[in-house]
Amino acid sequence: MGKLNVLIVLFFPFSYKGAMAGAGERKGKKDDNGIGTAIDFVLSNARLVLGVGGAAMLGIATLAVKRMYDRAISAPTSPTRLSQSGKRSWEEPSWLGSSSRLLNQDMKTNLSRSLQTLPTDSSAFEIDLVKSTKHKPSVKRSQVELKKSRLRMSLQEKLFAYYRRKVAIPVEEQARAKQAAVDICAELRGFLRAKLPDMPLREMYLSGSLYDDLQVVTADHIQLIVPLVLEKNLWSCIPGEDTIMNIPGFCLVRRENPEYFPRGSSYWDRCVVGGYLSPRSVADTFEKVVAGSINWPAIGSLLDYVIRPAAPLESLTLEVQYERDRHLLIDFLPSVTLGDTVLVAKPHRLAQYDNLWRLSLRPAETARLRALDQADSGCRSLCLKILKAICKLNPALSRLSASQLTNVILHLAQEEMDWSQDVLADRFLQALRGLIGYLEVGVLPSALNPKVNLFTELTPEEVDELGYTLYSSLSEPEVLLQM
Repeated sequence: MGKLNVLIVLFFPFSYKGAMAGAGERKGKKDDNGIGTAIDFVLSNARLVLGVGGAAMLGIATLAVKRMYDRAISAPTSPTRLSQSGKRSWEEPSWLGSSSRLLNQDMKTNLSRSLQTLPTDSSAFEIDLVKSTKHKPSVKRSQVELKKSRLRMSLQEKLFAYYRRKVAIPVEEQARAKQAAVDICAELRGFLRAKLPDMPLREMYLSGSLYDDLQVVTADHIQLIVPLVLEKNLWSCIPGEDTIMNIPGFCLVRRENPEYFPRGSSYWDRCVVGGYLSPRSVADTFEKVVAGSINWPAIGSLLDYVIRPAAPLESLTLEVQYERDRHLLIDFLPSVTLGDTVLVAKPHRLAQYDNLWRLSLRPAETARLRALDQADSGCRSLCLKILKAICKLNPALSRLSASQLTNVILHLAQEEMDWSQDVLADRFLQALRGLIGYLEVGVLPSALNPKVNLFTELTPEEVDELGYTLYSSLSEPEVLLQM
């Protein structure tokens, strides 16, 4: 600016003061800042003094100085401000962007707040990553997506490898276990008909995950269902939520019309306790016959098996060794059907509720899961079997039952439609997060009967331990596959 003033004074000392005075009256305007008026005055009088050639040279020099001045005073106030196109404005000097900026107090405060509100859920990180790539070049976005795909495929490959290595049971082993169960069921059926011909029973049948192709690791357990025949006018079902105990998922079987049909009118009156058919008493009746009256060593030698009653468990159980290193547990499970309600004599975990019959939901849950997979060739059953194997092989997760895991998958199936093999890893992680969420609130509603809380038999300490174990593995789920 000082050089420009000297130049003007040297050429036009007689007019500089007047020109500057006139320009000062328009100082506040954006495009006419005083010096422009002086330059215009100089150029308009240059021809009279210097002639045509000199005026041209002076005009070129003056225009260059004016443009330098305009650029200097129009620099942006923020050294990092960009134009709408994302590039630095042509008016901004290149050296401004190279200097580092220090955090002022407002910026520190904003940064602190941002750090405090960072999401901790892995799904939230994925969402933020996708959002951030929207403003990046397509090449970088494709690289990020490729990296995510590789990580997902890594877990996917590990899940399939885990299934082949530990989860799947060889077909030959399943066939041998089923045959052993069929042989013993036939022997037991024949013995009961001969020993207790007046006992009202329907046809016994085998059930369980082994017959539904949902058993994992080894073919080591199966259920023998023994249906009781109850007279419709003598027995009724009282839901557990309608009793003083208020336990959905369980029922009382009440003896009706004792004034018209006195005790002894039904074969099962001998198992009535306090006016209700006791599942514990029914199981004890069968135990006396099955464990005390049958010569299992003789039957075992005939079938080339080793058969013996197992140590006292929740229900009567037979242990069968059908090969040198193969064992099978057969749960003897009495059952009653009243209308549309099917109950089994599998007692509540707490002794004070041993008069309650358990609502049988497993067949309906399994049927729904199978129907969903058959409709779209989905991987729901595959995901369930992997979860079951993890819980079976990890002692810290052994309290989680097959029914609980099945319902986690059924709930997730209501939210997600795509269950193709390609999304197994995604669904597996979603199932883990869902299970952790249910454990956090201590409630897992049945997918078929929402009133039933499938965590009702777990203690608060067990719920906390299960939740902690699963949450600790969520950041690195591959750890669960190493058990």
